Amino acid sequence: MAATTSVADIANKPAGSKQRAADIAYNVLESMIVTLQLKPGTPIVEAELVAATGLGRTPLREALMRMSANGLIVQLPRRGLIVSDIELAAHLSLIETRRVLERLIAASAARRATPQQRKDILTHAKKMVAATRKNDLKTYMQADQALDTVSHQACRNPSAVAAVIPQVMQCRRFWYAFQHEGDIEADAQCHMMLATAIANGDPDAAVGAADALMDYLDSFARKVIDK
Repeated sequence: MAATTSVADIANKPAGSKQRAADIAYNVLESMIVTLQLKPGTPIVEAELVAATGLGRTPLREALMRMSANGLIVQLPRRGLIVSDIELAAHLSLIETRRVLERLIAASAARRATPQQRKDILTHAKKMVAATRKNDLKTYMQADQALDTVSHQACRNPSAVAAVIPQVMQCRRFWYAFQHEGDIEADAQCHMMLATAIANGDPDAAVGAADALMDYLDSFARKVIDK
């Protein structure tokens, strides 16, 4: 669900790699927003973010621009940039759209993944299942993010990945906000089904598993909305 990126990683970027710093800034701020460290409606104050993260102003500004495009940040008249609200009703249509993309990504990954990618996808899914037994949310989220990353690389469809990433982030934030209504074990089992299908090179099973995951997210969202 949410990436966890250390600000200290900036020290390891190649000299003069402006884009690398912007990527790290994006990952750090995404994590802060998705995990509700920066709650919906929170004003974005550049100086405060610089102080809190240790990131430079230029990569922060680039990250904020990308987040505006992805819908995590919005610009309001006379209020400036704020963290976007979680729109309950709109979340169902988001999942409906995400379903189409996830089916494509899953089938493509099952066809195109390398042997190492298949192994890695299965490993990350197993870590998710193990983390549920320990009630280790941090490890669960890290493994989920890693599974997505490898699956997205394996599908070899950059346009589908670019389209789905904003939806994935919104779903992760939704889950963090309402996790008390969720079933992390069911979510983990859906990811294991998907990982197994991709690892086995079975596109039809991968599509079915992607549908099962979206079915779970849809039922979770409806449970929250109906409260």
